[in-house]
Formats: sequence, structure tokens, C-alpha cells
Amino acid sequence: MHEAVAVNPWAMLAYLVSGICFILALRGLSSPASSRNGNRFGMAGMALAIVTTLITHAPGSSQRVCPIAADCWTVFTIDWISAIEIAGAIIIGGGIGIVTARRIAMTAMPQLVAAFHSLVGLAAVLVAIAAYLNPQAFGILQPDGIDIFQSSRIEMGLGIAIGAITFSGSVIAFLKLNGTMGGKPIMLPGRHIINLATIAAILILVGLFHLDTPGLFWAIAILSFVIGFLLIIPIGGADMPVVVSMLNSYSGWAAAAMGFTLHNSAMIITGALVGSSGAILSYIMCRAMNRSFISVIAGGFGGDSGGAAGGEAKEQRPWKRGSAEDAAFLMSQAEQVIIVPGYGMAVAQAQHALREMGDVLKAQGVTIKYAIHPVAGRMPGHMNVLLAEANVPYDEVFELEDINSEFAQTDVAFIIGANDVVNPAAKTDKSSPIYGMPVFDVNKAKTVLFIKRSMGGVGYAGVDNDVFYQDNTMMLLADAKKMVEEIVKAMAH
Repeated sequence: MHEAVAVNPWAMLAYLVSGICFILALRGLSSPASSRNGNRFGMAGMALAIVTTLITHAPGSSQRVCPIAADCWTVFTIDWISAIEIAGAIIIGGGIGIVTARRIAMTAMPQLVAAFHSLVGLAAVLVAIAAYLNPQAFGILQPDGIDIFQSSRIEMGLGIAIGAITFSGSVIAFLKLNGTMGGKPIMLPGRHIINLATIAAILILVGLFHLDTPGLFWAIAILSFVIGFLLIIPIGGADMPVVVSMLNSYSGWAAAAMGFTLHNSAMIITGALVGSSGAILSYIMCRAMNRSFISVIAGGFGGDSGGAAGGEAKEQRPWKRGSAEDAAFLMSQAEQVIIVPGYGMAVAQAQHALREMGDVLKAQGVTIKYAIHPVAGRMPGHMNVLLAEANVPYDEVFELEDINSEFAQTDVAFIIGANDVVNPAAKTDKSSPIYGMPVFDVNKAKTVLFIKRSMGGVGYAGVDNDVFYQDNTMMLLADAKKMVEEIVKAMAH
């Protein structure tokens, strides 16, 4: 069966077309304006790959029938039980995906992404287990065992290792994003030594896997599950966007490794694209945070509590409280307002009210711009997704490096639900866990309007913010959505 797939030119052509669709999908997802088309290309490519695989690997058996010696033909008999099982799995899985996509709130999108990554990793592990226990069914069995000469065992070992790390790491990321587990780093004594020793042991076992020593396969799986937990537990909440993109990369490499094991071109292409794009995104985000990728993975960022500990004393400093009417008047008199959204906006579901406020101000001749930090929220592009959902024009949305210099000439910086990404401690306090991370210079604006629920809370990194206590800052303490709606009403009077 497997040899027939390898030489079938139509199947290879179909996999090539699906791969092109995946490349176009990634290209489309690089911009909010083309993201819908990107999703469509991705869906089309995956559908084509699935259908091709089902056709070329149809469950059943074939036999040569020769009623007359000179007249023979091949008869294919479908295994209807297996076909029904496959169809049932597709219907159940697809149904769960559709229901989840329709019901999930945007605030829960980051943990949903983490959960999906865990399922991809688990799928790679289950496929590896099935191939290990029954290699003949996957077409990788030679007379002397699994295809050693084409390194199928090494690839299988890598596939289960990366898949297991993706699964367990994504579970921890899900628990942290969901609030089930605290967002603060959990520092184990000697964690670096433990992690390095465990990773070294996994690599050695993978290298020895070709010896077919009993127990190596399960040892690789168990150690990989363990290191997945150990790698993510020490990482603080401020690094969650990098963690999500990193786990996305891992899930792709797990699929690619299993693709090599099973000689499946579609899995190799898809996994390589996901793995490489996730790795590039992780690198870009680490660079945007002025962090070493290795230090993030090692749990070194967010590990100190000094910033959080200093927050209580700073809360006693004087600060100014404003009202919706005050904010409405200040913004109505401004020439330019820069809005900086954060995770608090997502929690309050305030993006639609925010867009309405922007429309009212634009009608009054005020220039409105949105400033998006690369790590705002709990996953890459979280704020972009929310603003796109609210139909905020794409040409009003700017990245940090494109707009940061404008705050000094801006009348009002409107901060809604953000904290760490506008905290000047990242530039001034070397003891702060966010030191070195590029932040918006909102403190340079003529007026800062800062929406947060209370003065008692700090950002996800646990660091107090000096902007709260500046003379040009007015604190708007309330639910973000409620406050914005009150501002819009005040502007109407």
C-alpha cells in the first residue's frame, strides 16, 4: 500500500498543491487585510491533503481475479467497518471543532490555541505508538524489522519526543492562560541542571533507539512528557505569547518527524511549514522583547519578584482619578489620540465600544491611531484579532516601532487594559523582571488616560507602573467596557 502511494504521481501532485495552499495561507495570515483568504487557502489545502490520503490509503484489500487465463483484473474490496470508523472520527472531530469555534469567547482564544497545540502533540505521540506497535500497517516494516536504513527509528524517536514535549508543555500553558494555575513562574531548585540532564538523556535514547532495545521507546516518551512540564512551569505570564508560538513550532516539527517516519509528503510539508514559521515568529517576538530565546525557554524571564514586591509601597503615592466626562472632554479637544489596548480590553470585551468611541472622535476631527505591542495579550497578534473583530480599519493600527516616536507629539494616550507594555520600568529599573523589554513611551504624551479596574492590581508580570502616579496621568478606575461606553455617552452631550 505504501509503495503505491510513493509512486502515485497524482497523489504527489495533490500533496504539492496542498503544500502551495499552505504557503499561500501563511502569506495571507501575515496581514489582517488578507487573513480571511489565508484561512481559506489553509482550509482548502488541508481538505485536499485529507481527501488524497483517504483515497490512496482506502481501507480494504485487493486481489487479482482470473476467470479466464487471458483475462485478469484486480478487484478492490472496501473494508466498510474501517471506512465507517474513519468517517465517524472525521464527523466527531469536525463537529467538535465547529461547535468550539462558534462558542469560544475571544478572551479564551489563547488557551484554546494552547489546547489545540496539545492535541497536535498528542496525535504525534499516538501515531508514533501505533507505528511502533504495528509497523506493518504503516508500510515501514522490512524483513528484519522497522526500516533502519532510512532512519525511520530515529525519526520516530524524534517525533514522539517533540510530540510529548508539545503535549505536556501545552497543558501547562493552557492551565496558566486559563487561570487554573498561577501565572507566576514556579522555580524548581536546580532546574537548569535537571532540564539539561533530561534533554541529554532523551537525545541519547533517541540515538540508541535504532538498537531495538526493549523499553527505549517508552523511556523516550516518559522523559519527554516530563521535560515538557519542566520547561514551561518556570516561564512567567509575561512570556506566554512567546510560549504559544514556540509550542506551535514544536507541534509542526513533531508532525514533520512523523511524516519522515511514515514517508508521508503531506505531513512533511505541513509540519515543516508550521515548525519553521512558528520558530521565526518566536524569534521575532523575543527580539521585540529584547530577550534571548534560550533565556525564555530556560524560564529566566519573569523569575524575580522584586518588581511585584515593590508595588505595595508605590500604591501609597498620590495619583489623580478622573471620570468619563473628564476623558470625553480631553479627547474631544485633542488633535490626535493614540489608543493602546491590552489584555484587560479582551477580558472586558471592550473592542466594539472602543471602535465606537474612535468613530465618534474621528467625526469630531480627531486623528485616531491604535498602538499594538507584539506581546500584548496572551498569544501572538491577540490585540490585532480583537480589533479586526470590531472592524477597526487596518490603516489605523500600528506596530511599536512605527508609532512609538509619536507619543511625544500626541495630545492623549488612551491606555485600555494594558500595563506591562507601557511600563517605563522596562527602561529604567534593572532589577525589574521586564527590564530590557521595548515598551510604548506613553508617559511622553501630554495627557495619559489609563483605564484599569483598581489601583491594587499590577500587570501579568507582577510589576507596578510609575505611569499611574505621573502628573499628566488620569486614572479611570472601572470595567473597561463600561468606562468606554460612558465616555461615548458623555461625548454625545
